[in-house]
Amino acid sequence: APKGLEMPPELVQSLKARNIKISEHERLDEVIADADVVYVTRVQRERFANPDEYEKVKTAYKVTPETLTRAKPNMILMHPLPRVGEIAEECDLDPRAVYFRQAEHGMYVRMALLAAILGKA
Repeated sequence: APKGLEMPPELVQSLKARNIKISEHERLDEVIADADVVYVTRVQRERFANPDEYEKVKTAYKVTPETLTRAKPNMILMHPLPRVGEIAEECDLDPRAVYFRQAEHGMYVRMALLAAILGKA
C-alpha cells in the first residue's frame, strides 16, 4: 500500500505472532507477476480527514491493460464494485477480470441470506 494506507502495525504484529508470512509493498508492479489473485478496492475518501492526503493516493493502484501484461495468465482480478478509477474499463474484457461474476454471485448469496432470515429457505 502507499504510505499512509499500509496495514496497521498492531495487525502486522498479530499476523507475525501467528507465524503468518506477510510482505508489504508500495507498488503493485513489484508483486503482480507473482500474484494468483489481485483484489482491488477503491481508496475511501471518507477515511481521510485531509482531502489533500486523499488526492495524493487515490489512484496509487490503477490496474490497466499494461499492468495485466505482467500478471500470470491464470491470475484472478477481483473488485467489490463500484469502481472509481482503480481499474481501467479496458480490463473488463480480460478473462482474468472476474468482478462482474463476483458481484453476481454476491447478489445470490445475499438473496439466500435474506430468504433464510425471513424463513423462506
